[in-house]
Amino acid sequence: MFFKKFPNFSPQTVCLLKKPNPPAAASQEPAPRPPPPPRPGPAQPPRSYAPRSEVREMKVWLLLGLLLVHEALEDVTGQHLPKNKRPKEPGENRIKPTNKKVKPKIPKIKDRDSADSTPKTQSIMMQVLDKGRFQKPAATLSLLAGQSVELRCKGSRIGWSYPAYLDTFKDSRISVKQNERYGQLTLVNSTSADTGEFSCWGQLCSGYICRKDETKTGSTYIFFTEKGELFVPSPSYFDVVYLNPDRQAVVPCRVTVLSAKVTLHREFPAKEIPANGTDVVYDMKRGFVYLQPHSEHQGVVYCRAEAGGRSQISVKYQLLYVAVPSGPPSTTILASSNKVKSGDDVSVLCTVLGEPDVEVEFTWIFPGQKDERPVTIQDTWRLIHRGLGHTTRLSQSVITVEDFETIDAGYYICTAQNLQGQTTVATTVEFS
Repeated sequence: MFFKKFPNFSPQTVCLLKKPNPPAAASQEPAPRPPPPPRPGPAQPPRSYAPRSEVREMKVWLLLGLLLVHEALEDVTGQHLPKNKRPKEPGENRIKPTNKKVKPKIPKIKDRDSADSTPKTQSIMMQVLDKGRFQKPAATLSLLAGQSVELRCKGSRIGWSYPAYLDTFKDSRISVKQNERYGQLTLVNSTSADTGEFSCWGQLCSGYICRKDETKTGSTYIFFTEKGELFVPSPSYFDVVYLNPDRQAVVPCRVTVLSAKVTLHREFPAKEIPANGTDVVYDMKRGFVYLQPHSEHQGVVYCRAEAGGRSQISVKYQLLYVAVPSGPPSTTILASSNKVKSGDDVSVLCTVLGEPDVEVEFTWIFPGQKDERPVTIQDTWRLIHRGLGHTTRLSQSVITVEDFETIDAGYYICTAQNLQGQTTVATTVEFS
């Protein structure tokens, strides 16, 4: 086994490796020759001592025996001698083996496959400062009323949203322009009523149809602080809030000072309504939010704000519980007359009874539409109080045809649509 593992090793090699050096005084003398082998003859008596050559041969075989035992132990235990305890074979790997544990290298996040990750939203809004400087606006900004604001959003097609107060009255203080590489919104002579969220987004368009690019947006909520105004002004002194069990109700007590402390109060019986996070929460961008409205929340409420040693009370809000179930519009249609003579006038009325705070849109199809027959269409709505705090919204659309002719005879079709769906009704008007 030993000579199979070390093919270039022989007993003579062992003898040469282990042969002791002769004494210095005898270094010039030739080595003695071994005695000739004995000739065949009668048996010789045993010698009393062994010659030097036999001693050397016994040492060699003893060394070989020890090496063979050591190799057998290696095969059993799998252990090896240290590097400096055995000779190296030609071509043997001289790298010292090690049992050191190495942690597997984990690729960095940027090297991993991110094909399944959702695209990150990129903020495209910048605020223009004086002297041509730009900065990314914070989530909330506090400015003094009277200051001008200029916002830019990068993109060739940008959509904008800003406080409804500015949009409702078509205020000339705000302007929106689209340049080649960015959209621009400018507000001058700001007031506390302009407090609210200003946002923009990129638009992905195919022909005349555009949709919002959710990955490219920007927004900031701006507080316009004005002396003597802690609340965002309301257009009226008494607002109505409808309580619908199917969705949240908001008492819009928004403030113009970020640090203001706001509380909600009931007028009768007089008490504070806690914003406990379960039934009612306060959102500075919306107001007090009723998470699950019910009939017990009805009544008159108001808000109180405190900031900088000043205190102010908001307008009053009437909370009304809505009894009308949500769903597509409940629609009826009625003509002033179903048989009309030539030259007479005719009107067709489309009516919807629904939730007080749900708007309804009407569309018409009538016989003279393809021939561009002139008609008059008028949409109106009003609230009907049914007692016990229950209120209904009455929405109507009327189409009027003057100087009735043969081309005007046929089906008059009305479609009413709200957030829950649409309803279509029709009636006929004949030529008499």
